[in-house]
Amino acid sequence: MSCGPYTSDLSDGEWALLQQVWPTPAPRGAPATWNRRLILDAILYILRGGIAWRALPHDFPPWQTVHYHFRVMRLTGVWEQINTQLRRLYRERIGRTADVHAAIIDSQSSKTAENGGVRGFDGNKKVNGRKRHILVDTLGLLLKVVVHPAGLADRQGGRLLIQAVKGQFPTLQKIWADQGYTGEFKRWASHELNVELEVLYPWWRQLKRYAPDILEAQGIDPEAFHVLPRRWVVERSFAWLGRNRRLAKDFEALPETTETWCYLAMSRLVLRRLTAL
Repeated sequence: MSCGPYTSDLSDGEWALLQQVWPTPAPRGAPATWNRRLILDAILYILRGGIAWRALPHDFPPWQTVHYHFRVMRLTGVWEQINTQLRRLYRERIGRTADVHAAIIDSQSSKTAENGGVRGFDGNKKVNGRKRHILVDTLGLLLKVVVHPAGLADRQGGRLLIQAVKGQFPTLQKIWADQGYTGEFKRWASHELNVELEVLYPWWRQLKRYAPDILEAQGIDPEAFHVLPRRWVVERSFAWLGRNRRLAKDFEALPETTETWCYLAMSRLVLRRLTAL
């Protein structure tokens, strides 16, 4: 069966590159009935379109088969491994070192559907659901993601992410963060990862409080959007993930499933960039 002409499908170049970084599976059972590329195209179709598993078009394998393979990939951590390999390869191709030396941390609250699973209420964003805590490099490429109830403050969720990252990036030297990661968390994270954690403050905040006339004279609106150094990188990463409708809302019963979708979405983005070089 040939691949359908969907915009989410892998190109021949992307498929060839993906095969190079795909973890070698242990031999098991009878030969596969369905082509792996067609199964991956089906998974990417769901990721991009945000549809339910049962709504897969008929030119793909049965949804039960596609879901089974996706579940196996989640349990074995395949997409996190592929994301790591593709990120390192892309960094080298553009003249960067494969190992990261600086990163940015942030979280994003997302509403959940009726599928159940853990959730919480983010009183700041007024969102009932979960938070996606991510760590990205200075290019905005995903290093690690941890999904947890939205009721956890950034300092609490950040601890889960830092603990998950510990030991994975020995060359990491600096992390940028926003004001949600101040206080004890800043000291703890710096010690835990042996890095410098720098909190970036809005430069206009003190002027707004102590010298509002200066802001008025310069025509600066403190309520408007302002780009902060390094902070925009992680916000752009959230935007990249949000292009995939499956991640526009948290439809999953398990946080680990959402994490897998995030790694898959970023792997898809890096694949396209690598084949375009």
